[in-house]
Formats: sequence, C-alpha cells, structure tokens
Amino acid sequence: MSAPFREAATTSWRDGTASASSRIVPEETAVALTFGGSTQAVMMATPADLEDFAYGFSLTEGIVASAADILSVETIESELGIELRIELAEARASRLTARRRATAGPVGCGLCGIESLEEAARAAPLVGTGGIFAAAEIEAAMASIGALQAMNERTHAVHAAAFWRPGEPVGRLREDVGRHNALDKLAGALARSALDPRGGAVLLTSRVSVEMVQKAARIGAELIVAVSAPTALAIRTAETAGITLAAIARADGFEVFTHPERIVFPAASADKGRHVA
Repeated sequence: MSAPFREAATTSWRDGTASASSRIVPEETAVALTFGGSTQAVMMATPADLEDFAYGFSLTEGIVASAADILSVETIESELGIELRIELAEARASRLTARRRATAGPVGCGLCGIESLEEAARAAPLVGTGGIFAAAEIEAAMASIGALQAMNERTHAVHAAAFWRPGEPVGRLREDVGRHNALDKLAGALARSALDPRGGAVLLTSRVSVEMVQKAARIGAELIVAVSAPTALAIRTAETAGITLAAIARADGFEVFTHPERIVFPAASADKGRHVA
C-alpha cells in the first residue's frame, strides 16, 4: 500500500534567510470505488484505512444498510491509483444496479455525480433522542483529538473525524485530506467494529456542510461538534434530522445551532432556551 505521506524538498525562506529544507506532506491518490465491476465514485483520498473508506462510503451513500451487506473488499493498486472492489450481497447488488452512476469527486466534493436536484436535497435519516451531553465534556473531548491525529501531527494538512460517547475517551478517529473521506472512514470503522453509535457524537476538525450532516445522520450520531462554522443548509438539515449541531468549537467554548436540549450547561452560565443542570 502507498504511504499516506512523504517527504518533499523545499526551499525555506525564514527570518530573511533562504535555505534547503524539507517537509512531510500528505499523499493524495485517486481511489475508485467499484461495485459489480462498475465504478460508483472516484475520490481523491489519503491512501490509509481504505477498507474503512469502502465500508463507510457504502453506508453513508445509502448503497448498503449495514456492514453485513458487504461480502468483501479487495484493494488493487496501479500506477493510476487504487481501486476498491466491493462485493455486495445479491439483494443490495440488484438494488444498486437500478441507481447506477459513475462519479468523479475531487477533495471537498460531496455531491459530485448526483443525477437530480431531488437527490441533492435528499432528507437525512432521523436520529435517536437518548443522548445528553455536558458542555464541559464536549470541550474536553474536542481538546483531546489533537493528540490522536498522528498524520496531522506530521503534515498539518489533513482533516479528522472522531467518534465520542460521554463518560468515555474518544473511541475512533480517522484522517484524510478530504473531510468527507475522513467521515466515511470513521463510519466504516464504526460499522466494522459493530460499535453502537446511539448516544454518541461525531467530532470534526472541518466546517459542516450539508453532506457532512447527511453522513453523520446515516451513522446515527445525535451530536455533531465541529471546529469551523456550518452552512445554512447544514443547520436546516440537522434540525430536521434531530441532530444537535455545535460548531465554532474553540478552547473557550462553542455555539449550538440546533436542538440545544441535549446539552447540559452549568446553571450559572445558562441562557434562555438552554438545558440547565
């Protein structure tokens, strides 16, 4: 398997002096996801955790309903990139044939290759309602993911998606140059480990666009927490899906855009409309 990062030679200009230097940078590879011999998508991705990627993409795109619908994943490398050959159970393979398409998606593209405006605006699944999250615990969980980003520690150039449940350390984390890919890899890791997402949260180092909410809803996460801001459509989608969306998470706190009733704030700092301990 190709290395997920490499050393690149640079000329460094620092403090008025030029010198030969080098930097570790993430690799970016064309990854084709094929089902039954036909290409469903080609994504530019970091060549790491690709079996998780295959499972997660299949789940969050609605190609399969569970990991059990995937019989096998074969990884084929070539000079052009990497092919993930995914074999589906017969019922799922037949269903996919009816909606077959070929897509090419660059980094940051989450809706490439769709066939209609209705498909772009597809409703996200409704999530459960059992989770309660303490504001201080959310802050601590977000603060902890930096130390878990082994690839970003070396490259400072990849996104991360992590899963967290209150009272536990961050359980899974996946990284990729594409934020959608990182979330798909996380979805695959959760599905392959049969980890129940109910009462849990997805933590993101990126902004929150509508497709990120749609993917998190398919995972079943009740809370999304992101470093950057959401789009207006992401907010509307999270509201409809029953997801609590918190964003602009910094060392001093975060902002809650939807369903704040899941979050417990200290009584002294609670504002109108917020859940108070």
